[in-house]
Amino acid sequence: MRAKCVSRDLTCAAPNSVYSSQYNSLLQSRGTSISSLPLVEVHGISKAFGGVQALSNVSLNIAPGEVHALVGENGAGKSTLIKVLSGYHRPESGRVSVSGADLRLGDIAASEAAGIAVIHQESTAFPHLNTEDNIFVGREPRRFLGLLDRPLIRRRTRELLERLGQDFNPRVPVEELTVAQRQIVGIARALSKQSRLLIMDEPTASLSSRETDILFRLMRQLRSEGVSVLYISHRLEEVFELSDRVTVLRDGQTVRTRQTAEVDRTELIRMMVGRELGDQAAEQRPAQPSSRVMLEVRNLSRAGVFENVSFELRTGEIVGLAGLVGAGRSEVARAIFGIDSPTSGTAAVDGRNLQPGSVRSALQSGVALVPEDRQHQGLVLPMSVGENLVMVIQSLLARCGFRSSRRERPVVEKMIRKLDIRAASEGAAAESLSGGNQQKLVLGKWLATEPRLLLLDEPTRGIDVAAKTEVHSAIRKLADDGMAVLLISSDLSELLLMSDRIVVMRAGSVAGELSRTEATQEKVLHLALPSSDAATTAVGTA
Repeated sequence: MRAKCVSRDLTCAAPNSVYSSQYNSLLQSRGTSISSLPLVEVHGISKAFGGVQALSNVSLNIAPGEVHALVGENGAGKSTLIKVLSGYHRPESGRVSVSGADLRLGDIAASEAAGIAVIHQESTAFPHLNTEDNIFVGREPRRFLGLLDRPLIRRRTRELLERLGQDFNPRVPVEELTVAQRQIVGIARALSKQSRLLIMDEPTASLSSRETDILFRLMRQLRSEGVSVLYISHRLEEVFELSDRVTVLRDGQTVRTRQTAEVDRTELIRMMVGRELGDQAAEQRPAQPSSRVMLEVRNLSRAGVFENVSFELRTGEIVGLAGLVGAGRSEVARAIFGIDSPTSGTAAVDGRNLQPGSVRSALQSGVALVPEDRQHQGLVLPMSVGENLVMVIQSLLARCGFRSSRRERPVVEKMIRKLDIRAASEGAAAESLSGGNQQKLVLGKWLATEPRLLLLDEPTRGIDVAAKTEVHSAIRKLADDGMAVLLISSDLSELLLMSDRIVVMRAGSVAGELSRTEATQEKVLHLALPSSDAATTAVGTA
């Protein structure tokens, strides 16, 4: 079933009207209604890159008005399948049909004409433009003599946002909107083109709980209107909450499609990884911090960002830092590491104050920061695994100012072995690794500095359940060996599982601290949210 037009004068045809008419003609000739067919059928799709088989005989179907989850480990083929459906990749074999009509593969315009749209985490391509221009860019309605019909654009934008239950200002640059609002702009653009399948790739990775709730309500509304959603997420709780069916990919192949209500978490993970993960993912590390204070933060403030932040971190201890979007957690970590200069207060490592705004001082004191954005802030993707691992300490390993392969190789081999980084070779480009192995590569790069204090900002964001288990194991081992770890995570279950203590921030200040025995989701919620919201909103740290 097609989604309704938002107004009588809103053009519902896809950009390629000729291609759209081919679908309608074919359906009419068959005497078949759209609602009696699967919306999308994927038949035996195979795709290889340089001899590496990314997809092998993948098949699935998506019904009209269905939320269909697609899950699998990093490297399972999910991203490749998305790019086949959206026309970015042409497979070597197989076919895709939309409402019974074959889709011309490897053709972005054909996929758009068939009603397929991809909504990424930050889906708007033109952040400097406002909402109105982003929705209609490239297909702006025109008046006499080709003049832009600005009143019509504004009216259509208003109707789209009203349909989605939104009332934010559509005339401010999109880069000034929240991540959730940017995604809504992408959804509005898709609906303006009458898209029938929305592919949502990790849409909640950067959202707070309240923003996630808004997105989930929109998805349920669209489903009730007959719009289908292919939902890709590593957060299995979302898969169980939202989806009607779930398809599992492993090693580029379809494992199985199941009704979501008929499968449990354990079985789904087993299908994803092809083995039992064991109990370590559910085990808490025995608390064993020493009495030695490694990090002491006292009244640390940065004007307009956070103020009077104080806490301690001991050797062998994992302290979680919780809070909502904008609470100031990442900013505190950046100030400790010297990326940003605080306006007042101190951070001391092993009793010695760090020089404000000096990364060199932090490094010399044994501090390392694994940043939230591994691809842009953590790695140089075109460079090799080995080059990334020794990047920070390269000058220390050099001889007479020149790189020394003889000195670098043992460090690289040690980190690859210690963290079980899986790559074709140490000379393979970082961009060729799966998300989980990229995350371990960032961790290894900073562990090569032999730190005493490790600041981890979202260390498992966007990686699959098996890779997350491996990263958790590595973090536990570091703490067991005496390292002090500050863990920032948007996954509350991760904080509750991993932390010896949890420091909760709210609106730039420390709202409270909970020991492991005290910490529950409800108590973190009470501290993280304003009292008016705490009783009704589920926590989602970010």
